[in-house]
Amino acid sequence: MTTHTATGKKIIVTSALPYVNNVPHLGNLVCVISADVYTRFLRLKKANVISVLGTDEHGTTSETKALEEGLTPKELCDKYAKIHKEIYDWFKCDFDCYGRTSSKDNAEVTIDIFNKLHKNGYIAKDTLEQLYCEKDARFLADRYVEGTCPKCNYEHARGDQCEQCGTLLNAHELVNPKCKICKNTPVIKKTTHLFIDLPKLEPALRDWIMRVDKNWSDNARTMTHAWLKEGLRQRCITRDLKWGISVPLQGFEDKVFYSWFDAPIGYIGITKENKKDWKDYWFNPEHTRLVQFMGKDNIPFHTILFPSFLIGTKDDYTLMTDISVNEFLNYEQGQFSKSRSVGVFGDDAIATGISPDVFRYYLMVNRPEKTDTEFSWDDFQKKNNAEIVANIGNLVNRTITFLNRFYDSKVPHGVLDENDKTFWEEVRSKEHRITQLLDEINIKEALREIMQVGKFGNQYLQENEPWKNPDEKRKAACLYLLANLVKDLALLIAPYMPQASQRILQQLQHHAGSWDDLGTFSIAGGHTMGTAALLFKKIEDKEISEFRKRFAGTKTGVATEAKTGIADPGTAKSTAAPVPSTAAPSSVFAQNPFNKLQLRIAEIVNVKKHSSAEKLYIEEIDLGDEKRTIVSGLVPYYREDELLGKKIIVVTNLEPAKLRGVESNGMLLAAEEHGVVGLLLPQGNIGEYIYQSGNDQKVNESLLETVKSLPKIKIDEFFQTKIIVKNKTVFCDDRELVSLSGGISVDKVSHGAVR
Repeated sequence: MTTHTATGKKIIVTSALPYVNNVPHLGNLVCVISADVYTRFLRLKKANVISVLGTDEHGTTSETKALEEGLTPKELCDKYAKIHKEIYDWFKCDFDCYGRTSSKDNAEVTIDIFNKLHKNGYIAKDTLEQLYCEKDARFLADRYVEGTCPKCNYEHARGDQCEQCGTLLNAHELVNPKCKICKNTPVIKKTTHLFIDLPKLEPALRDWIMRVDKNWSDNARTMTHAWLKEGLRQRCITRDLKWGISVPLQGFEDKVFYSWFDAPIGYIGITKENKKDWKDYWFNPEHTRLVQFMGKDNIPFHTILFPSFLIGTKDDYTLMTDISVNEFLNYEQGQFSKSRSVGVFGDDAIATGISPDVFRYYLMVNRPEKTDTEFSWDDFQKKNNAEIVANIGNLVNRTITFLNRFYDSKVPHGVLDENDKTFWEEVRSKEHRITQLLDEINIKEALREIMQVGKFGNQYLQENEPWKNPDEKRKAACLYLLANLVKDLALLIAPYMPQASQRILQQLQHHAGSWDDLGTFSIAGGHTMGTAALLFKKIEDKEISEFRKRFAGTKTGVATEAKTGIADPGTAKSTAAPVPSTAAPSSVFAQNPFNKLQLRIAEIVNVKKHSSAEKLYIEEIDLGDEKRTIVSGLVPYYREDELLGKKIIVVTNLEPAKLRGVESNGMLLAAEEHGVVGLLLPQGNIGEYIYQSGNDQKVNESLLETVKSLPKIKIDEFFQTKIIVKNKTVFCDDRELVSLSGGISVDKVSHGAVR
């Protein structure tokens, strides 16, 4: 990525605007805090930066939630906008421009962009068949409809997208649709809507993408090019709702803009709401960089749709140059759910009494950059006690306490020897590396390097032992150096833990004005320090136990699983061995198409790129009793070193197939979600077979010979069996897939189809 702070340009930093219809949880806060960390770093570098955040307020989600709570949409948004702001303030997210997409300013900008798109010929009209509820006398927007997905048969698919397989849908495509308001079956009626003509904009959009996507995170680049490869189509930008920005076109006055049209425009509207000179940023592409942070579910809205809106105006808008996309943060092997009280939400974090700096540190050091990560209370305690307290807290407290006690709080005049100078050069090298990483928006790696600086300092203190050393000159040099190292640490952690940074500087009685102060001995001999005070406190086992219990919620799937041995795909995740089934082996095989498949655990022992196909790998796999060669199309998704040594699941009774001249004897299994591909990663030993939960070990042993002798199948037969990922758990026919040793995790993908 480009070094932003070296350009002298204006910089706009945005975080995806969270939906206002609920309390944000820690997973929602990852991109918000990431944007704040990066902005704070830029401010310390004296960059000309503004940061933008707000609430996404229009659309079906707000109307639906308002109905549930007995409020008008505006009352609901007013209620939750206040909650959101209080939570972001508590987490010390300091945005220059904070606002709401329901503002007058955003409506003005949205209407202006629409009018120019219409004038320039990028708005089309078309008649849709849309579901209409005769009882409620209204057309039903996508999220007012629920039914069975036509792709994967999931029974609770929304009208806009199936949460289980990720397929984008139109509501009328659902099987057995129901109105979510009254539960009646709607009828189909025709209605005319407006569309953004993406195919007409595609050439200009592609040209822009090719110029800037080198500055994008891998997941953003992969998903965007998957959309382009599939071919862009016209996208509807209006909805039959009341809550939203009214369409300023004759014949469409009773419609509003779809929320995904005005929501990204909200970045501009919120800036206008807060800054009189907003045009100096948003109409200044040659001298402004736009850096955007978001979760992976928001990628196409920012890399395809929002830039298309701006390009289509033919105004000189500032377009996004850099994008940093995080994967999902899960909670204790499950998902956050406010309705079931599962997980830590913003208001919960406040109620724990734990410092916001600790939450900020944990979310950034665990930032899900390449794959989904998980919040776990055990890990949270470990990170706090072993990293924050024992590293940063320990070094700061010991240094300042020693100066308070033995030097009357005055920094001694120190003369560094060659060992001190070598140590300081190592610190400076780390600081240069940290600066480079933050410039490149490698937020997690930069934080790990910062902790290494703290570790260096603790090692230096321990090796020099000033409390034992009778040599006053050496002792003075050591404390002089450590005082300045603590000052540097206060600067380095400032983007991540702003409260702790300020408290360190207060104890040092020092004002470090900018990043340029790093590596300097700006705390001179004779400087008077403040009084040492603990920065952080340990989290005890008892507290962790209480937190885990408080935020565990009531998972309805647990009871079902214990009773039947079958995990509910929407709730609990089973990691136990398969449980007994009363079905006879013959009936299991006769009734279940899954049992045509011979799935085994294998280890990749060698991998190389196919010499005749740029997207294919040739992998040698070990099945325990034999080795095989397979070919996979994983080059766009994994490096060779990421695959080597991985345990995977392979279809071992697939007919051999020649792929560009190389015979593949099997197929590895991976899941796909919006163009992102992740491997299925089993627990178990090499060679073990994969089963559906519900078959016990005794049954499996009796079936083993049958499984071993299964005939070869064609690839079409494999695809007749629908294997899906739901909540990072793998299912076939609503039964979790497992080995005898445990469950199967999924890399990168939370919901999607297995192929």
